[in-house]
Amino acid sequence: MSTSASTLQEEGSIDEFFNVVATETLALFEHLEFDFFSEFDVFAPARRGRTRDHHPPELFRAFLHCYYKDIYGIRPVTRELQNTVVWLSCGFDRPPSRDAVDRFLTDLEHVVDEVFDHLVEQAAARGLLDMTYRIDSTDVRAMPSDPDASKNYDPTAEEYYYGYGCTIVSTGAKIPIAAEFTESKQAAEETAMRVTRDALAVAQPIWMLGDSAYDTLDWHDLLLTAGVVPIAPYNPRNTDDPLNIKYRVEDRIEKHSDEIQLKQSILDETYNRRSQVERTNDAVKDCGLGTLRARGRVHARAQVFLALCVRLVVAVTNYERGDNPGSTVITV
Repeated sequence: MSTSASTLQEEGSIDEFFNVVATETLALFEHLEFDFFSEFDVFAPARRGRTRDHHPPELFRAFLHCYYKDIYGIRPVTRELQNTVVWLSCGFDRPPSRDAVDRFLTDLEHVVDEVFDHLVEQAAARGLLDMTYRIDSTDVRAMPSDPDASKNYDPTAEEYYYGYGCTIVSTGAKIPIAAEFTESKQAAEETAMRVTRDALAVAQPIWMLGDSAYDTLDWHDLLLTAGVVPIAPYNPRNTDDPLNIKYRVEDRIEKHSDEIQLKQSILDETYNRRSQVERTNDAVKDCGLGTLRARGRVHARAQVFLALCVRLVVAVTNYERGDNPGSTVITV
């Protein structure tokens, strides 16, 4: 089992605590490739003036470590990296400055979705995806001091909140494979279409599940054209002549194919697996999505995708160690 800092400190074993930190941190990085940072010009030294010494792989490892330990924000991350065992475990030859940490997070926002895509590829290469995709949106609650966040309504919780949103496609053992940072939890149809295309670019599933918010003709036709069966509950909305169907796909297949038939019992059984996406959302929130300590849209978006990256890294690490990839904890 993992050991908390407070427990070890109460026992007076501060050296043991740092050994646990180092062991878990090294486990996070042992099986993953970070050399893809060399592809991004945004981290190159400035052509004129002060050299921007980012150490991208080391700082990315540092943020993964800190988010895994529930440490967020520029100052807390910088403080954590003053611990010798931590900065050595992350690959630094000396602790990074606060300015270096801040600059890295700012520049990372420009490429963090591509970094996320690289980690999705590593999860896919290990067979961690399955043939059922699920799409859903979740709230991302911000600090009251964030000037870019706004007041939004969460229809699931039936309450207002201050912050942003994130649309996620997940599969397998709580594995996020496509995502988009949004201004609110209720994302536009354009966002759903874009995230769906991103997910299909990873691999083609058999099924794609969404709630009634995804009961749109374009979303269904996109998936059916790609050879994927979309399942979203039919929402009659304001029509005066509602269809006698439970899922929109029943009508779309009837209109587009005379040969394919889907039993409603199979659709029901498959749709019942949609709740897995909510467990994925919870797992990503455990990795930082639920504790937004950033100020401003740039850092907020970077933190959202960093949380998604942490979830992928933990899943891959557990898989490589023979543990449950669905767990959000690395055992030592």
